[in-house]
Amino acid sequence: MPRQARLDIPGALHHIMVRGINKTDIFDDDQDKALFLERLGKNVSEGKCTIYAWVLMSNHAHILFKSGKAGISSVMRKLLTWYAQYYNHRHHRSGHLFENRYKSILCDEDEYLLMLLRYIHLNPLRAGIVKTIEQLDNYKWSGHRAIIGKAKNPWMDIDYILAQFGSTRRKTLQEYRKFMSEEIGKDQMKQLRGGGLIRSQGGWSQVMSMRRRGQKEAFDERILGGGDFVNKILDDAEDRQVRQLKNLRTGLTIQRIITEECRKKGISPVELQGGSKRRKVSDVRSLIGLRSRDELGLSSAEIARHVGINTSGIIRSIERAERSSADAKHS
Repeated sequence: MPRQARLDIPGALHHIMVRGINKTDIFDDDQDKALFLERLGKNVSEGKCTIYAWVLMSNHAHILFKSGKAGISSVMRKLLTWYAQYYNHRHHRSGHLFENRYKSILCDEDEYLLMLLRYIHLNPLRAGIVKTIEQLDNYKWSGHRAIIGKAKNPWMDIDYILAQFGSTRRKTLQEYRKFMSEEIGKDQMKQLRGGGLIRSQGGWSQVMSMRRRGQKEAFDERILGGGDFVNKILDDAEDRQVRQLKNLRTGLTIQRIITEECRKKGISPVELQGGSKRRKVSDVRSLIGLRSRDELGLSSAEIARHVGINTSGIIRSIERAERSSADAKHS
């Protein structure tokens, strides 16, 4: 059965799982992990994403983050491509490092944010790397240390997480640690390892109970959430894809968008594609990027290849166009 396309919804909560090919290690030592984190922070900052939880193990990693307006694909592609090249060079190897595709589950934030945060941060304890919550406090390669104030990860939204547990620092940390400790020694988190009906309902027994009552619930393997949430996500994704497909069928291409926008502003496509930083050219480039993303569904990397700047540059360029559009609506 062919794999379904990822649901790359801007502004949505995504649980990302990255694994080594054939379960092989992807981190050999602390240097590997430190550089992976450094690049992760750089990429999510550029993509205006928000990270809530993460953990690095020897052969896999989990990341929980809310995507920016450009979605998750460009962030993850840049991160994993760079890291694979770095790792192969440093460790004198060749070939694929990761499984063919990282796994991405789009999650209902209201229902699953804190449960996923706990599931991800307790990975070292479930694996036996640490034995107690106190030992987990000193595990360097988890966002848990940043939440309790023992590490600094400026690209994590610690304040938002702590706000879920209380209003004062002392009370907040007490409630957070209590919440984390409640799951130790239990195995009730299987439903959080992916999407689909069984996980969304909390287990197979709940699904069977629904069937006996004649109830039906929408589900999708790429989504962790109840039926209403699943339907909303799929409807939003379908509406966007239908609009983009209609544009493609009418013959709209990025080259046509470039020609149209350059003609409107009286600049040369050659100057645009040559990487000119002239303000007028930059403004046109921003509009081209925004239209190409929204009307054609193109990735930042694809757009960048046509407009004379790199991927991070086009991400910033699109953000400028969005800010200008928002300012115009409020003026």
